[in-house]
Amino acid sequence: MKRVTGIGGIFFKCKDPGKLRDWYKTHLGFDTSHYGAKFEWQQDAAAAKQGYTLWSPFPDNTQYFEPSAADFMINYRVENLEALVAVLQKEGVTVLDKIEASEYGKFVHILDIEGNKIELWEPNE
Repeated sequence: MKRVTGIGGIFFKCKDPGKLRDWYKTHLGFDTSHYGAKFEWQQDAAAAKQGYTLWSPFPDNTQYFEPSAADFMINYRVENLEALVAVLQKEGVTVLDKIEASEYGKFVHILDIEGNKIELWEPNE
């Protein structure tokens, strides 16, 4: 079973997300929205299947990264979230919440051995 297939997003804290998104848009050409910026790519050279990696600044007082004390959170793309969560639980990995489905796919949060919160994401097809 494949586990992680790529990085789905990089999330980090900052003082003013809107101002920072505008700075990156103006100075580095990021195509930003309220959520940040998408960097689109192809799954592989021959595939028509497209994916993306999300760059997303959060307010410095966000509680979304808790219980981690880190100022960042990495979102990893996975192929079968339910199966992976079952395996991770058997391996003793701390799973913080239940799998949540949204318009973007399925999400769940875990902790690594240093207490960093990680978001696992199975995109919708």
